[in-house]
Amino acid sequence: MTRAGPAQEASGRAWMTTSPAGTPAATRARRAGLAVLAAAVLFFCYWRQSQSAPLSSDGSGNVLQAWDMLHGNLLLTHWWVSDVSFYTTELPQYMLIAALTGLGPWVVHLAAAMTYTLLVLLAALLARGATPRNPPRPGGPIPPDPPWARALLAAGLMLAPQLSATSILLLSPDHTGTAVPLLAIWLLIDRSPPRWYVPVLTGLAFAWVMAGDSIVLLTGIVPLVLVCALRACPGLVRRGKRPASRRYELALAGAAVAAGVAGSFAPRAMAALGGYQQSPVGADTDLGQLQHGAWVTFQAFLELFGANVFGTSYWGAQPVLEVVLVALHLAGAIAVAWALGVGLARIFRFGDLLVPTFAVAIVLNLGAYMISTHAQDLLGAREMAAVLPLGAVLAGRVLGDRIPAWIRAAKGWLVPVLAVLVAGYLAALGFGAAQAAVPPVSESLATWLAAHGLRDGLASYWLANSTTVDSRGRIQVSAVAQDPQDRLVPYQWETDDASYDPARHYANFVVTGGPTSLPGLQISAQLTFGRPARVYQAGGYTIMVWNTNLLAELAGSGQP
Repeated sequence: MTRAGPAQEASGRAWMTTSPAGTPAATRARRAGLAVLAAAVLFFCYWRQSQSAPLSSDGSGNVLQAWDMLHGNLLLTHWWVSDVSFYTTELPQYMLIAALTGLGPWVVHLAAAMTYTLLVLLAALLARGATPRNPPRPGGPIPPDPPWARALLAAGLMLAPQLSATSILLLSPDHTGTAVPLLAIWLLIDRSPPRWYVPVLTGLAFAWVMAGDSIVLLTGIVPLVLVCALRACPGLVRRGKRPASRRYELALAGAAVAAGVAGSFAPRAMAALGGYQQSPVGADTDLGQLQHGAWVTFQAFLELFGANVFGTSYWGAQPVLEVVLVALHLAGAIAVAWALGVGLARIFRFGDLLVPTFAVAIVLNLGAYMISTHAQDLLGAREMAAVLPLGAVLAGRVLGDRIPAWIRAAKGWLVPVLAVLVAGYLAALGFGAAQAAVPPVSESLATWLAAHGLRDGLASYWLANSTTVDSRGRIQVSAVAQDPQDRLVPYQWETDDASYDPARHYANFVVTGGPTSLPGLQISAQLTFGRPARVYQAGGYTIMVWNTNLLAELAGSGQP
């Protein structure tokens, strides 16, 4: 073997200690500046697209909860939350935004943009991995950087949500935000050495997330436990080098199990401490509609990746540009499906723990959604929203390294194809940001009520919270439902019992009519409170006004 001479060795050492691009600090500063600029652009685009979808009473209820926490009710005493509290996920985020901007519907739009921007950035970091770039040979060209190819692929797959998926990915808390701490947990596992404290921190983080949203059982805890348990079985894993001991992976699995058990007690613990009451988590299945569920699940998968070309009103009803952009996204959905197959094939081999775990998590999410009662229409795709970041990271880790080799093997023709796809994704991002913002759904009603001196009243659920938030808290509208005797009672879902207390509030009107009103609500209001003193018609709504505090009668009419 020929040995290099002293001059050559000195030249090689000089290359190893100097950088033609500048100092490491300068390089890091440039990269940080570019990352901040990219994050700002993404945030603006997602914020604009979020504003194109109307805010419902579900998201408005979360804003009101965060506002109450911000003003001292940290345990949400007297509150009835839905089957998912988001207490440790989105609610702290909403508190921060509300503290800076005040109470209003913009809290949800800003939070949604922040959440999705973080998801894109975290997916890119996680897909890139901790693999350092191999230094080029002295005097030779710098080769492509596979880690950055992975990061760009993952971020690109999530870059431009389909417009019809705005209400799922860029609006109220619907499990999308839970993927942010989930990816952060996986960054901890992926970037940390196998030390004793990693399973401890992993378990604590999983328990924290589980307290706010139990969907993490399907997206993180159960997949990690299954993969680690399988890899620990002697004789099952035959190929690859073990990056960590079997004991370490079993410790991760044990911490995840402990977190799942501890997190499952969070609702009862909060109630025992005098905090919120949480509705039971529904786990109903409908195997009788398995064929329909499979079709909806397939469409939901495409919807999440911006590629649903099978929507009932898609062809001929959408602008030509949107049709083209959605069709281009099919390439991304196919890439994720391919990566999913590769990930499942790697379950029984040591190596990257993240790849098989993410593949199992995607399969569990798709399977659970397919047999659930949520798989009736595409709105239920919120239950499997984590499939988007999980699939993007999986594709980046599995396929990103192959992109440079594919470009070389394709002898030039693949570069124009990739350029068209990149241009299509960027155009879709801009197209979403260019959509017109819709006004708050209850803003006109709130303005009318304020103009007529009506400050506290009752309405059906889908009108109550949204009117309160759209009025910036100047109008208090509490949700009511009908009992078996058709009398009005407090509605115990995303509502505060304190708002029904006649000692604190003087409610003297009921809003009926409109697109979200309960059938027969006007009759039930008269049955409960008697004939109103005045009745107004405004903007499609009927506003019934009494000269008494309706809450005194409401409190004795049914549920407390």
